[in-house]
Amino acid sequence: MTNAPPPTNSRFIVTPTWLAENLGAPDLAVLDASCYLPTTLRDADQEYLAGHIPGAQRFDIETIADTASPLPHMLPTREAFAEAVGAMGISERDTIVCYDGLGMFSSPRVWWTFRLFGAERVFVLEGGMPAWKAAGLPLEQGAVSRPPTRFHAREPADIVADLARIQSVLTERSAQVVDARSAERFRGDAPEPRPGLRAGHIPGSLNVPHTAVVRDGRMLPPDDVRAAFLAGGVDLDRPIVTTCGSGVTAATLWLALDALGIEAVGLYDGSWSEWGSRDDLPVATGD
Repeated sequence: MTNAPPPTNSRFIVTPTWLAENLGAPDLAVLDASCYLPTTLRDADQEYLAGHIPGAQRFDIETIADTASPLPHMLPTREAFAEAVGAMGISERDTIVCYDGLGMFSSPRVWWTFRLFGAERVFVLEGGMPAWKAAGLPLEQGAVSRPPTRFHAREPADIVADLARIQSVLTERSAQVVDARSAERFRGDAPEPRPGLRAGHIPGSLNVPHTAVVRDGRMLPPDDVRAAFLAGGVDLDRPIVTTCGSGVTAATLWLALDALGIEAVGLYDGSWSEWGSRDDLPVATGD
């Protein structure tokens, strides 16, 4: 069995040292959850094969997804998720550690997804692959497989927000919509990395860039996280729904809020990839 992780700035974050000490535990599943924006020109699959944490499997949010949707990496159904991860040899009872090649970019999305479908012991690796390499820890090459098992997925809680729900909470002011994209993209001063999307943000939404709560792949201390949300105009005593470019870094805000003892009430899965592509929806620019 894996040992209990030492304290970090989040109950769901583990250090490279802890992971290295627990590699090989029968109940440990390590996942390379890397995903890159199109503008980076990085190939997550090839990078995984070239070198990954020993025993890690590749978890591709583009394939374990609703592939019938025109939007990027939308959540799969409960049944499809259970089938895919069960085939990978992962059970909801396992200790699951997610990491990515940027430090802490896409790994929180996979953390959030596993928890959505009922896994409890799911963690994000602090600093991700850059921190692992900086510590001089070992790598291995090639694909890794485990004997298939059964993942008993639960019915997801009502926290996956769609377009209609976002419109509703903004109209009724029943929750705050908080965007994790950069300030430049939120204001409309920088182009979107995906073609066909307008620049700007959802009218009435607030901006807390994911880079305001994570630095060098590490979650900032709770006081700094709290300050980042307050600087974005967020009332931490009111319900929060997170959004971003495509539902990835919106999960980072969930991880950050949890560090403050706050559970967000929704994550807009389509995010700006949906809203920004619709000519029939309003767009705001500036602060």
